[in-house]
Amino acid sequence: MEIAQTDEKKAETFSRLFAVDALRGLIIIFMALDHANMFIAHKHSPGEYWGSGFPIYHDSFAFITRFVTHLSAPGFFFLMGVGMLLFANARQDRGWGKWAVIRHFLIRGVILIAIQLLVVNRAWELSGDGWPSIYVGVLFALGSAMILSSLLLWLKPIYLLVVALVLFIGTEFLVPAPELWGTFQFNNPIDYVKFVWVFPGGNANLWSNYPILPWLELVVFGILFGQWILKDQKQAYSSALKIGSGFLLAFLLIRYLDGFGNILPRMGNTWIDFLNLVKYPPSITFTLLTMGLNLLLLGLFAQMNAKLQSFFSPLAVFGRAPLLFYIVHLFLYAGLGLWLTPDGTSLLAMYPYWILGLLLLFPLCLFYGRMRQHPQANRILRYF
Repeated sequence: MEIAQTDEKKAETFSRLFAVDALRGLIIIFMALDHANMFIAHKHSPGEYWGSGFPIYHDSFAFITRFVTHLSAPGFFFLMGVGMLLFANARQDRGWGKWAVIRHFLIRGVILIAIQLLVVNRAWELSGDGWPSIYVGVLFALGSAMILSSLLLWLKPIYLLVVALVLFIGTEFLVPAPELWGTFQFNNPIDYVKFVWVFPGGNANLWSNYPILPWLELVVFGILFGQWILKDQKQAYSSALKIGSGFLLAFLLIRYLDGFGNILPRMGNTWIDFLNLVKYPPSITFTLLTMGLNLLLLGLFAQMNAKLQSFFSPLAVFGRAPLLFYIVHLFLYAGLGLWLTPDGTSLLAMYPYWILGLLLLFPLCLFYGRMRQHPQANRILRYF
């Protein structure tokens, strides 16, 4: 019994890698800024869609407030893949078979989809902007990608790389021409299938921001990176710095050429135009830029000494409670907006509310993290 408990603690210690948790915590904070902007300031971007043109920013502050939040969605999908691989390895070391691992992710994927449809969508409706009957958001895509990628956990690295590259390049060929935006008549259920799986869009009945296939590539890449961590953790994080730098260089080239890989051409020649990218679905340039920055941050977090890790430990606290944070922060900022800023605020005045929300959420996330350390509680919480 003591040996089993020791092995369990080792597995949990290994799976709780500071760099992974800290990066997840950082992008969670950025995500909260984006949603505070929506619920508090009422100045959220209309979205960077494949056919509706780019948002227009009248000042650098508004653009930067939106830009930093772009790291969040790609980071979530990538880190979910990393976490899935590390979880599967830890559980197999404790005697789980492959089917037990797959079953765990099938259950968790279904739970994420259910939370999106039954809980999270109720929060979005509080924005007052009008929402469709069914909204396919990030949790829906994460849950679906988790179910699909659970079958890929035992592929060899080369096969994972091929799958990731095929999705990375291939899904961009499936995006319609921009002039077709708004032309779908929804006379055929196939249109809805396309919006759920391939590219964003919809109507009052169903709207999809996060189609499954364009985001699946990042989960597969995360699984591959998780294999690298298991093989040689130090080398993996060193590779993150190199690959991240390579991604940024590739972004600069493809964005400069302004052709395939951008989905939409630049609106002008300012630095904002250069960095204003199609997110829905993620263009090649969007993925290269955001994942390049995420990988650099991951590598830097991994190189921190104990003193720096202690300083940045609040990030890890948030990063160890991502689903709890996600659900609660939406209702928290929506409530603050309805109560304190029903008519919105300036962008600058929104920032104190954003920080207030983080301060309120921190002790909740800290308590959740401590609960996860108790074996009995973790039997249930591991699905969340």
